[in-house]
Amino acid sequence: MSDIRDLRSEYMGEPLNKSEVDPNPVNQFKRWFEEAIRSSIIEPTAMTLATVSETGQPSARIVLLKGFNEKGFTFFTNYESRKGKELAANKKASLLFFWSELHRQIRIEGEVEKLPVDESEQYFNSRPEASRISAIVSEQSKVIPGRKYLERLVLEFDRTKIERPPNWGGYLLKPVQIEFWQGRENRLHDRILYKSVNNKWEINRLAP
Repeated sequence: MSDIRDLRSEYMGEPLNKSEVDPNPVNQFKRWFEEAIRSSIIEPTAMTLATVSETGQPSARIVLLKGFNEKGFTFFTNYESRKGKELAANKKASLLFFWSELHRQIRIEGEVEKLPVDESEQYFNSRPEASRISAIVSEQSKVIPGRKYLERLVLEFDRTKIERPPNWGGYLLKPVQIEFWQGRENRLHDRILYKSVNNKWEINRLAP
């Protein structure tokens, strides 16, 4: 195995100029997101969600983006999971998209709030049956005796009772700043930061 310090890739992305980005970061996100989909990236909706516990311990995991608009970015999970408990204690969180094929990443910071029940119901009912059952029987983040325990719960589940459990639903992350990072040659990357100031978006270039 070669020395980890010798493992590197050169980034040769297209220039990202402050004068050319959209004045609205959500529109700029939409532009990049659509390019990611056209580029056949395996999981363009995959994003790292970072939360912080009551004691200040950060934790991160991959979740899937399920929608975005001017209000923010949405995802769904078990409210009693580790991330759910941490979001209940501290509403501040961040999202990170990394699309290696395009040499791009997007960092989003803000606060979360739960989505209305009807929106959680609508999305839950749109999921495949097996996914709905898994969400119902899995006590996410709790210690279990083994995989067979989960498989038995699924096998024994009464399929006439597939309803969204009250501890499962959606969140909306309302951004206060969004950074677009474009990898460039010689590590002179382009970084454009949008920051909400008095309900308006300020745009600045950051040093790489």
